[in-house]
Amino acid sequence: MKKIYIPILACMAIMTTGCGSMAGLGGTTGGTNNGIGNVLGGVLGALGSQNTVNSLLDLVIGQTKISQSQIVGTWQYAAPGCAFTSENLLAKAGGAVAAGQVKEKLQSAYSGIGVKSSNTYFTFSADNKFQASVDGIPLSGTYVLNPEAGSIQLNATLLSLTGYVTPTTNGMALTFESKKLLTIVQAAAALTGNTAIKTIGDLSTKFDGVRVGFDMAKTK
Repeated sequence: MKKIYIPILACMAIMTTGCGSMAGLGGTTGGTNNGIGNVLGGVLGALGSQNTVNSLLDLVIGQTKISQSQIVGTWQYAAPGCAFTSENLLAKAGGAVAAGQVKEKLQSAYSGIGVKSSNTYFTFSADNKFQASVDGIPLSGTYVLNPEAGSIQLNATLLSLTGYVTPTTNGMALTFESKKLLTIVQAAAALTGNTAIKTIGDLSTKFDGVRVGFDMAKTK
């Protein structure tokens, strides 16, 4: 049997770096009976319940299905957010380290441009419209959620991009490819020369397979 110590340590490291246990939206987790789910289920059984395994796998985009009714409402920025694109990446020690580093870099960048809970939120309505504020600058348009892929297409007047929704302990994470997140921040803040903004764009060259954005708490 191959050594599995690195994947185990990686997953436990993720739990302490901030991406944490993701179950806030109460979705249904699948895939725990095959692949990495078997490995984690067999080895972590002595350390925790099946819920622990499911929470780790919820870090993967599309692993926990989220319906449109679950995202309807207003979501306020709470902290930097991140998610993984595959189970394989989740199991790598490098992925766990990346998660912690990404959140630290995002926190610094967000502070540098003024992103905070009082000026950053997203509101999704049942008729596929959204309103948002990023750093106090308004955005609005329509959205299309793909529950199977865990993706959400945002279409605004001057902006069209794909994001990803994953459940978190206290709500949900709305994440993007780092270059796409840079586009949002640039469009909202109009500070393209800001070094904090540049840091967000640089994340794409350093952390492949990690999506970045916002951990959000539902306010209404």
